[in-house]
Amino acid sequence: MPELLLLSNSTNHGRGYLDHAWETVEDFLDGRDTVAFVPFADGDHAAYTARVAQAFEARGLRVIGVPADPGAARVLDQAHAVFVGGGNTFRLVSTLHSTGLMGDLRRRVHEGLPYMGASAGTNITAPTLRTTNDMPIVEPASFATLGFLPFQINPHYLDADPDSTHKGETRETRLREFLEANDVDVLGLREGAHLRVRGAGSGVAEAVVGGEAVQPHAPGPAILFRRGAAPAEVAGEVTELFSRVPRFDRPA
Repeated sequence: MPELLLLSNSTNHGRGYLDHAWETVEDFLDGRDTVAFVPFADGDHAAYTARVAQAFEARGLRVIGVPADPGAARVLDQAHAVFVGGGNTFRLVSTLHSTGLMGDLRRRVHEGLPYMGASAGTNITAPTLRTTNDMPIVEPASFATLGFLPFQINPHYLDADPDSTHKGETRETRLREFLEANDVDVLGLREGAHLRVRGAGSGVAEAVVGGEAVQPHAPGPAILFRRGAAPAEVAGEVTELFSRVPRFDRPA
């Protein structure tokens, strides 16, 4: 049964790497002490892996870097869990497709390898990358991602500042545009929030939104966007989201 821990972000303002989430991470790992780290969302894989390894080693956890080559999946054989880090989602997806790791990772997680993601690593558990906040700095072979969830995620969800003089698109505006073209739920995870899932599809046994939003005046950890409905605040159990079938490219 797949196990997922999906973090909106890896670092809260003024704190160290995963400092806001270590209790949740260690509970999720449940004694598993070797983690395969996928650094593909960053441009310097070695430096990124070293930074993550240092943070994990301080907690008694071993990190093995996953190389960006066709043999990347072999590293998963040595690990008790996999962690896909944040960065640019387009770069991450492009490399996962070019190395063949997208399919291997999907299969291994469905076979029971626990999956942890942050930011871009959380984005790719949805069916596509269409609700990322990132600039398309590279063109991946496909927008298709891991599809562990039947809905989209928008990490780092940012509520509009009512006192701002900025008149460009807000995050809510952009997600409403997505819903004009797709009948697919979008879960906006605010900074500090996470989604924890056990199971997949109709076999989901548990799906819980937790954490604490750090954005000033944020009403809760997450917000749900659904076609034909007003945005709704979400916290706690969200298993209902897994009962809906995503319908892409369905103009309203």
